Amino acid sequence: MLLAIDVGNTISAIGVYQGDTLLGNWSVSTIRERTADETGMLLISILQYAGINPSAIDGAIICSVVPPALHSVIVAIKKYFRIDPLVVEPGVKTGINIKYENPREVGTDKIVNAVGALKLYGGPLIIVDFGTATTFCAISRKGDYLGGIICPGIKISAEALFNKASMLPRIEITKPKHIIGRTTVNSMQSGILYGFVGQTDYIVSLMKKEMKEDNIKVVATGGMANLIASESTMIDEVNTLLTLEGLKVIYQMNSIV
Repeated sequence: MLLAIDVGNTISAIGVYQGDTLLGNWSVSTIRERTADETGMLLISILQYAGINPSAIDGAIICSVVPPALHSVIVAIKKYFRIDPLVVEPGVKTGINIKYENPREVGTDKIVNAVGALKLYGGPLIIVDFGTATTFCAISRKGDYLGGIICPGIKISAEALFNKASMLPRIEITKPKHIIGRTTVNSMQSGILYGFVGQTDYIVSLMKKEMKEDNIKVVATGGMANLIASESTMIDEVNTLLTLEGLKVIYQMNSIV
């Protein structure tokens, strides 16, 4: 069985695969100060609760945009699972040709998403990830990573309103009944939701023009993907497990037969 872990800035995704079948997936908070022992015990507890024997894990792969947390996960897997995990980093085979001026600047999560999306849908693609940041990635028909766009994330923007505007409350990000809000909370919900829908659709439309390819599929992932996709006219597919899928594919690609 394969243990796949995506360490994000806010949330870490954990998945267990048996072959191509995802047996289970979980989300936990990313805590930079969490020790390797705490991480190891957390992973074991999750697996045991799900009825998965930790000793059945014989492979592991990690991608991370949080270096301190990555170290703890690596040590935990080595100590508690007795496995040397594959870490997605420069030098690992992904099949993606990165067209960035400095390929090392591209976050590993973006590359992993591209691998997963190409496997599932083929190119050309635009991948929109609604995470801590909202990112847009352009993938050519040949599988080249052309570049992308990075915007403030939905939750970051909502939290900024609460922190910087003294009269505005912290809100739940959800779809209001009316676009024109009749309360402060509803007005903020409209602004956040439809503001990001408008941002998404406009940016995707510009990306499609610049990519100059036919039949570009737009795939959304991340915690807010379903909410934004419900109002977007540009998003074709939602796959909140895209990163785990990409990790599985990369592990298989790098496995010694």
